[in-house]
Amino acid sequence: MRRKSLGLLALIAVPSLFLGLIFSSVLLLAPAKTAAADCGPVSVVVDGSTKVEGYSAEQLKNAAAVVGAGKALNLSVKGQTISIMVALGESGLRVLDYGDGPGPDSRGLFQQRDNGAWGSYTDRMDPTISATNFIKALQAVPGWEQLEPTIAGNKVQRNADPYHYQKYWPEAVKIVQVLSDGKVGVDAGSCGIPGKSGAGDDYPWKDSPTWLQVGAGSAAASPLGMFYRECVDFALWRVNQQMGSTSAPFKVLNGNFRPDGQGLGSAVTWKAGWDAKGWPSGKTPHIGAVVWYSPGVGGSDPTFGHVAVVKEVKDDGTYVEEGYNGNPPPDDHNYYTRTVKGSVPSAFLYLPNQEEKK
Repeated sequence: MRRKSLGLLALIAVPSLFLGLIFSSVLLLAPAKTAAADCGPVSVVVDGSTKVEGYSAEQLKNAAAVVGAGKALNLSVKGQTISIMVALGESGLRVLDYGDGPGPDSRGLFQQRDNGAWGSYTDRMDPTISATNFIKALQAVPGWEQLEPTIAGNKVQRNADPYHYQKYWPEAVKIVQVLSDGKVGVDAGSCGIPGKSGAGDDYPWKDSPTWLQVGAGSAAASPLGMFYRECVDFALWRVNQQMGSTSAPFKVLNGNFRPDGQGLGSAVTWKAGWDAKGWPSGKTPHIGAVVWYSPGVGGSDPTFGHVAVVKEVKDDGTYVEEGYNGNPPPDDHNYYTRTVKGSVPSAFLYLPNQEEKK
């Protein structure tokens, strides 16, 4: 624990008033009344108004079939994006009636072989059926949701190059975002876990001493591997709650979040951590999403930025965020809420949907 704490200290050991700066460019209003967020099912309807630059209507229709197949199997948004990524890497989202040198009998969106594992020729040429078979195989891969997206896809496809799909991930994210109308990283039928993201100050270590009070040793680090009562520790507590982990041993820690072994770290590195994990991000607030302010944005610390959590979403383009250490002394390192324009943060970091939580 000491080793982890010292590593984190190098990232966040600055006077707390910086992380507690008033967000000068943030719209601050009175605490909002509870407002229902628009977190309905992800839409996969493609019509004339659905456009993604560089992709034809046929390709988007095939992508919608893949996303729809994922929804039918309760697949998380990350899983849907992996599926689109693989289809891009195999066929460019086209139903191909031919294979290649290594697989001359490969067919369809996913270039599935005629070996009995992927159904009949008709099945392999059907976007929905072929996607369903791919997704079932993906879901059967142990721990697939913790793998890099390209590695997870390769566990199914067994491509000679396990990183073949990696370059298609950004395009897959873009396509899923458009098909989802911005509703990515939320549950297919609800927002977060009821009674959690909107619960108020249920942070379990609200009375613990901060690192400023006891020094930067292990005594200042919470069971999550972050310093007590920092913005990052509260946000990581919310992430664990929404992953169904509310007591030790916690599922998501500073030290195990990223698949590459790096720590999630201070607020400045959270967006990179989300990208490394393959979790989606975007510009639309959803209940339970982590709010990420890059350094200096919204009045945040010019070196370390800030993170918080979306508590409520309103109809006027604002949302209510909650967090810790978002006010100046003497009210720093305490719980706060404020109403913010949705355009102010640098990004919203989304979680996998309910079906991925274990």
